[in-house]
Amino acid sequence: MKTHLFVILFLFVAGALPAQTVDIKDLVRRADEKFRGSSSIGEFTMTIQRPSWERTISMKNWTLGTEYSLILITAPAKEKGQVFLKRRNEMWNWVPSINRMIKIPPSMMMQSWMGSDFTNDDLVQESSLVKDYEHRLLGEEKLEGYDCYKIELVPNEEAAVVWGKIFMWISKDELLWLKAEFYDEDDFLVNTEILTDIKQMDDRVIPTRMEMIPAEKEGHKTIMTFDKMDFEVPLEESFFSIQNMKRVK
Repeated sequence: MKTHLFVILFLFVAGALPAQTVDIKDLVRRADEKFRGSSSIGEFTMTIQRPSWERTISMKNWTLGTEYSLILITAPAKEKGQVFLKRRNEMWNWVPSINRMIKIPPSMMMQSWMGSDFTNDDLVQESSLVKDYEHRLLGEEKLEGYDCYKIELVPNEEAAVVWGKIFMWISKDELLWLKAEFYDEDDFLVNTEILTDIKQMDDRVIPTRMEMIPAEKEGHKTIMTFDKMDFEVPLEESFFSIQNMKRVK
């Protein structure tokens, strides 16, 4: 009788527990890694839209993990040949038209990149979404037909990050990063990032269109389109050097 009672109580308690616990930090890591892999080479088009004008910039990008990134501007002619390098905690800009190498200080990470609505930090992701933030599952929402986790990211006290808080929407099944909202330290919305046009790129399915929309600038938007991506390519740390910035093509 006691055995039967124990079994009944065990089944009752087990049934009351959730079927599984979601590891939110791991989920954010896996969604972020979908865009970069352990290494990648990509071609991108960035369109800056303003109420009275629009311009397009083409570029090529190499990445190795989260520590190394190199971007070469390929068009238009005015900016062609400019190179941006992230090497661990440093960021550099080579401007061939004035034959000058510029080191970008941490104080400029929130500055606009190439006149767009992306910041220097957005571009090289100096801050880590996994290491520099605490993660909390807020609930589940449907977004563009996908069942998504809504996640809150709050920076660790010791983290040198530019955002006071981030909300992310990641699809449950495919782990697609579909939306993010970026808030300042006073909890005011600064930018909204929307990711769409989900396609096969090399060995994975990812969003290939990213819109960055500032909250308080009507008619302002920057669209980044992924034209080509190759993942898990052979790259060495030595490729991401200041010397290579002047000869990469």
